[in-house]
Amino acid sequence: MDDTQYLHYCRGLWQDFAGTLARRTAAMDEENPLRLLAQEFQAVPEAELYRDGSALAMRLFSHHPEFAPTFPRSLLWFLGGDCLHVMTDEEIATFQALDEERLDSAERGEVFDYRAQASARLRLT
Repeated sequence: MDDTQYLHYCRGLWQDFAGTLARRTAAMDEENPLRLLAQEFQAVPEAELYRDGSALAMRLFSHHPEFAPTFPRSLLWFLGGDCLHVMTDEEIATFQALDEERLDSAERGEVFDYRAQASARLRLT
C-alpha cells in the first residue's frame, strides 16, 4: 500500500464513519449538537480531511465520548496531532510499526494489506 492507497483507505474510513454517525443521529432534533457534528463530519471535503479532521475528531471525543469508541483508531493515527493523545502507547507503537512496514512494502513493490494487518494487531473492525 503506497501513500496514495493509504490516503484513499483513510478517506474511506472517514466517509464510513461520517455516514454511520449521520444515520445514527438523523432522528435527533435539527439543533442537537451531536447531529450538527455529524453533519460537519459529512461536510469535510476529501482534500481538507487532514486539515479539518483532527478538530472534529477531538470534538467527538471531548463532547460526545459515548461515540468515541466507534471512531476508527486508524484515523486517529492518520490525523495525528491532538488525536494521538487519546491513543494508548501500545496503539501508537503498533501504528508506527504498521507505517514502517507499509512503506517498506511499497518500496519493494509488494502488496501490504493495511486493514488486515491493523485488524490482526489491534482487533479492529
